[in-house]
Amino acid sequence: MATNPPKGDNHRVGAVRDRSQVHNPKTDHWTKRDGDTGRFMDQKADTTPFKGVRKEE
Repeated sequence: MATNPPKGDNHRVGAVRDRSQVHNPKTDHWTKRDGDTGRFMDQKADTTPFKGVRKEE
């Protein structure tokens, strides 16, 4: 299996699969959603979007 050096630097290469994020205009926060079940998983504490997670339109 291929690796993305350097190992152990705690960064992801590529997008997160089976997840999306949607913006809540009422609270101005981003919420992460599971792609399989459609359930909400997590919400950001600040107003910046999640890194590496695709946005829903």
